[in-house]
Formats: sequence, C-alpha cells, structure tokens
Amino acid sequence: MTMPINRPLPALFVSHGSPMMALEPGDTGAFLCQLGQTLDREWGRPKAVLAVSAHTTARSPVLLGGAKHEAIYDFGGFPQPLYELRYDAPGAPALAQQLSERLNAPVLDRGGLDHGIWTALRYLYPDADVPVLPLALTPMASPVELMALGEQLAGLANDGVLVLATGSITHNLRLLMTQRPWGGTPREHDAEMPESAAFRDWFAARSGERDWDALSHYRVQAPHAVLMHPTDEHLLPWFVAAGVGGRDTAPRRIFEAVTFGCLGMDAYAFGPQAAALQAAVTQGQPQSA
Repeated sequence: MTMPINRPLPALFVSHGSPMMALEPGDTGAFLCQLGQTLDREWGRPKAVLAVSAHTTARSPVLLGGAKHEAIYDFGGFPQPLYELRYDAPGAPALAQQLSERLNAPVLDRGGLDHGIWTALRYLYPDADVPVLPLALTPMASPVELMALGEQLAGLANDGVLVLATGSITHNLRLLMTQRPWGGTPREHDAEMPESAAFRDWFAARSGERDWDALSHYRVQAPHAVLMHPTDEHLLPWFVAAGVGGRDTAPRRIFEAVTFGCLGMDAYAFGPQAAALQAAVTQGQPQSA
C-alpha cells in the first residue's frame, strides 16, 4: 500500500528517447522504476499526474480531460510487440475543469496518452492506477512563455499533483539515421559524441547556477544547440517543469545517460524538494524493470 502525500512534490522532466524503451528499458527504464518507488516511499502516491509531452501539442494550452486514457501508438516501423503494450489509466476530469479556469484553457472530453507519456509512466506507475491529465504543449511558445505557464501550475505540488514533463535533453534523430558523423549503424551503447556531452554538461551547469537567461536563450548560447535540437519541441517541456519549480531553486539533474551516442536521456527535478529527491535517488539502488 502506498502512503498519502506528505509534502509537496517536486516537478519532473524525464527524457523518453525511443519508443522501444517500453520494450527494452535499459538504464533509463531501471531509473524510472527506482524513481517511482522513491516518490512513493518519500512523498507518497500522487493524486494525479499532469503530463506535458513533446508529442501532444496545440496552438494554445488544451487539457485532455477524458475519463479514461489508453496508450496511443504515435510512431511507425517498430516491432509488433510494441503495439500490443497497453497503458489504460484513469483520467482526471475534475482537475481538468479546475485548471481550465486557472489557465483559460479549453477542456476536451478526450483521452489518450502519447508515447512520451505512457512509456515513462509504465515504469513510474506500472499498475496504471494514477489519474493522468495531459496538457498540450504549445511548441511555438518561447522558453520564457512556457516558464510563465509553469508558474501558473506551481500550486499543484501542494495539492498532491505530480507535474511530469517528457521530451529529450538532446534530440536529433537524423544523427541516428543518415548523418552519423562517425559512420556505421547506430548501437545503443555507442560512445557519446563530444557535441552531445558538451550540450548536456552546459545545460546541467547553467541549471545549477539558476542562469535562467542563458537557459531561456539556449539556442544561441549553448554549445551545439542547433545540432542537438534542430527543432526544440523535445526540450520545451523542460521549461514548463522549471516554471512549476520556481526561479528560486536550482533544477537538479537526477539522472544522466546517453543512448546511440547522441540521444540524451537525462532527468531533472525542480522546486524546493528537488535536492531531497536527488539525494534519495542517489542513495537508492536501481531496481530491475
């Protein structure tokens, strides 16, 4: 039995990488299992998850307030067993109506979890027993605007709602397919390319310094930013979670990994509880997925 929420939850950003993580958890899946167990043990089971993903987008904020969700297979060309996985989670219609007023955002009576959401949640909460409310990302918005959106959601941590942003800390699929500078077929455990390491390290360092100006202008300040993010929708959810956590507390990188040499799988925690979560995760041992 999980404990009820006993202190404000940190906001999270996790990198979901390839949809194949749902079948082949690797180090990231093991970490997400450990993360879910740590949250349950130290904070308690959330009342709901507000999910912001790179793969559910709209021109302005929209809430998917359906009573039920199931996995959406918004990808192609993968092995058949991936399309047979299910993640049937309850929705959060009441929370959707509450946030609709706060965000001036419409509620669609519709369910469905994109792969950025359900591949992470199947390790965090494998029983699919936590209600989920997707909030569509506005990929045309700037990092500053998305942080402001997150700031409107800051009180959710006190209400037992976990804000989960998913994307990828680096995301250039072309490097995996047609323009791998080192040649050959990509392999999961390829050595990381220097440009990827430089970008990830810059982002972690600037986060530790709470350098919000540099982070918000990462495309012109971070090393190899355009190479690592030809388009930035996979990084933008990070800024929503950062806004939830607030500017007074430094984001904490609580997990770092790279697959295929350039696909960063880092995870971050935000808010006053971020340091406590980082310590708890560091002390724990990853569990088998």
